[in-house]
Amino acid sequence: MGCVLCVWLGIGQVTPTEAHHIKEGTGLGQRSSDWLSAALCAEHHRGANGLHSLGTRGFETRYKIGELDLLSMTIEAL
Repeated sequence: MGCVLCVWLGIGQVTPTEAHHIKEGTGLGQRSSDWLSAALCAEHHRGANGLHSLGTRGFETRYKIGELDLLSMTIEAL
């Protein structure tokens, strides 16, 4: 499975993915279940343009899409 954000952005290539655990409903230092993970490439997960670098608000501002949208797209792709 490729990066759901790359697909949404129209990037034609299939990129290897990492599991981004959705933070919705978790406290500091906690990680959500593996079942609540979005498929993101390294750049969109932890790279300079990724969720962990930009933060949730910065990521949503840049891409106009949130974590729950990414989760929904991952589930749909599966």
